[in-house]
Parts: sequence; structure tokens; C-alpha cells
Amino acid sequence: MFTQFFGLKFNPFTKEIPFDQLFLSQDLLELDSRLKYLKQVRGIGVLIGEPGCGKTAALRKFLNELNPAHYKTCYFALSTVTVLEFYQGLALELGEEPKHKKVALFYQIQTAITSLYFDRHITPVIVLDEFHLARSQTWEDLRLLFNFQMDSHNPFILILAGQTLIRSKLALNINNPLRQRLTVKYFFQGLKNR
Repeated sequence: MFTQFFGLKFNPFTKEIPFDQLFLSQDLLELDSRLKYLKQVRGIGVLIGEPGCGKTAALRKFLNELNPAHYKTCYFALSTVTVLEFYQGLALELGEEPKHKKVALFYQIQTAITSLYFDRHITPVIVLDEFHLARSQTWEDLRLLFNFQMDSHNPFILILAGQTLIRSKLALNINNPLRQRLTVKYFFQGLKNR
């Protein structure tokens, strides 16, 4: 096996690699810096990259380093669902028993996020992975769902992660209001050949 040939103690390319063993490339360090900024200011961030470049591994590292006493992590990768199913999945991730109507779910999610942040002093960190696959209506509702206090406050961290198709979807005129609300946007390249 190649680990013996190169004198390695473990396979550095497995999904199970411990976070402290990840190679800290310049790209990963830059992404880490931007995610730390997003952690300070809160709001919406976008992480774009080709398949297999390490987006999800980098996000796992970021989420793993958050103090659970101050942050509630919610990871949702099922982006091919209807808007109602998306709301239900997000409510479940927030620890809620999902309501059955979209309007009730909308307020349930907003109330859960508001309660976490203002009452319990816990910032919800919501990662929507593979979001390039999300339906247009989900993109449109996302901006409305994460509009708090007449868009004057961000009691959350929302990270949209996915492949480069996200760029095209964000470029659509209908997504202009969402694009203007982005706090951080990063194109992750992963390891490069020299």
C-alpha cells in the first residue's frame, strides 16, 4: 500500500482524517480566516468549489471548532426537496417539531433562531451543503426566511456551500437581493498541482 511506500502512519486522503491532521494549505487558511470573520459579524456566507476540493471537510473543521455552549450547528445537505420540505428539514435541524403549513413553519424557524440567539445567547450556525441543487423557489424563500427585524439584525450564521453552479444562480436578477446580503463569498480551490 502507498502508506508503507511513502512511510506514512495513516492514509491522509480519507474522509475520516482528524481535523488537526488536515494540511493547512494557503487556500484552507484563507477560507478559515473568512469563516472566522463571518463568525464575528454573522450573516450569510457562500462557499463555492469544484467537487472533491475539500469544501465539506473545511466546513466540518470549522463547525468542530465552535464552542457548543455558544453555537448550535445545523447541517442540511438535502437541497433537492420542495420549499415546504426544506422548511421542515430546517425546523428539525433546529430541534423543532415541524409544523404542517408553510406560514407556520416560517414563523417557527424564525422564532427558534430568535430564541436561540436572544434568550439563550446561542448563535445558530446553519450550513446548507450542495445548495447548487436547490430549486429556484428555495433560493427566493431563503432571503425572506433569514430576514429578521426588518432586515436590521442577523441572529444567525448561514453558509451556502456547493459547486460552481451557485455563481450562476446568484447572478440571476431574482437573487440580486440575496446576493447583496452576502457577508462572505469564497471560491475554494483545494490543493493545486504545481
